[in-house]
Amino acid sequence: MIGYDRVLPTKTTNVADVAPAAVEFLKSAPKQPFFLDVGFRETHREFHPPGPQEDERFSKPPAAVPDTPRSRRDMAGFQASARVLDEGIGAVLRALETSGVAENTLVVSTTDHGVAFPAMKCNLTNHGTGVMLIMRGPAGFGGGKVCDALISQVDLFPTICDALELKPPSWLQGRSIMPVIRGDRPEINDQVFSEVTYHASYEPKRSVRTGRWNYIRNFGGRTRPVLPNCDDGPSKDVWLEAGWRDRVIAGEELYDLVFDPNETRNLAADPRYAEAGQEMRGRLDRWMRETSDPLLKGPVPAPHGAEVNDPDGLSPQEPTIKVA
Repeated sequence: MIGYDRVLPTKTTNVADVAPAAVEFLKSAPKQPFFLDVGFRETHREFHPPGPQEDERFSKPPAAVPDTPRSRRDMAGFQASARVLDEGIGAVLRALETSGVAENTLVVSTTDHGVAFPAMKCNLTNHGTGVMLIMRGPAGFGGGKVCDALISQVDLFPTICDALELKPPSWLQGRSIMPVIRGDRPEINDQVFSEVTYHASYEPKRSVRTGRWNYIRNFGGRTRPVLPNCDDGPSKDVWLEAGWRDRVIAGEELYDLVFDPNETRNLAADPRYAEAGQEMRGRLDRWMRETSDPLLKGPVPAPHGAEVNDPDGLSPQEPTIKVA
């Protein structure tokens, strides 16, 4: 248990099982105030089979992935999973409306990483760190507003405190986004940070993103991709067959998000961008010190009892190594 009063039993974490359980909870007239955490497996792999709505011939994959028949078919499966996810979220929102508490309930819908395609999930380019964040409810979260400000999920906790007029804990990181929601300011952050240490395998890296630049530092001296950190699928197969395993990974990456929004040209070693690179390195160094990043002391060991994949492996489905 991690602080919840109760956990609703479900057979799986799929929409088909989770959404009905959430709906029944909302129908039960729960004592207020309440906090309900609803997590769906969708859109993790394996994706749902494409239906009539997802024609693979016209399912263009993300920009990070080559447009091939297999990757289009893969994208059609993702779109089918997104459709099922949307149906599950819709069921929960309808139950909120029926229960009569929708107008007094703040709904936060978000994801934790980019979609499960190569160069996306478990990567620190915008393809990996750009996530869904939709909020609905009182305190200004209505009317179909679109916000382009730099926001990190660490800003959600102080935002909720601000919306509820609660004093945030003194140790709380992040900034409330309410000034942006109210239209008082266009931005609350001039930088946001992201990190990976472990996924299926150890792959330590950190990033800092501003409005113009994205800077990524890869730690550990590894120069080849950690393939178990990419979920298996047709799009991964396309990359593997083209020699992905032998692609070189740079220790530093710097991308100009204005002229290279897909982050395909690494400028970290280009002397013409030395000033921008130095500034971004300084931003990341300061953040790592301020947050006492464990990488400052060297490699980060896996927790006792954890099971990890060999970083030189191919797939997260391969046998794991249990940490003593």
